[in-house]
Amino acid sequence: MRKFTVILIPEDDGRWTAEVPSLPGCVTWGNTQQQALERIKEAIELYLEVLINDGKPIPEDRSVLTRIEVAM
Repeated sequence: MRKFTVILIPEDDGRWTAEVPSLPGCVTWGNTQQQALERIKEAIELYLEVLINDGKPIPEDRSVLTRIEVAM
């Protein structure tokens, strides 16, 4: 069992984008946060399946999320 950092981004049209920084191109969306999370879980599973079938290593999740404050 592996854990991956998922970033949820609210879009202007009300949908949510979900992406996995440590798995390039592993991105999906949903009409709700929950739907986006369900879809990204499936996308991760498929992504990893392709890596395994191709004999490629599964990347470690080294993502560090932080916020910074900037003057405006």
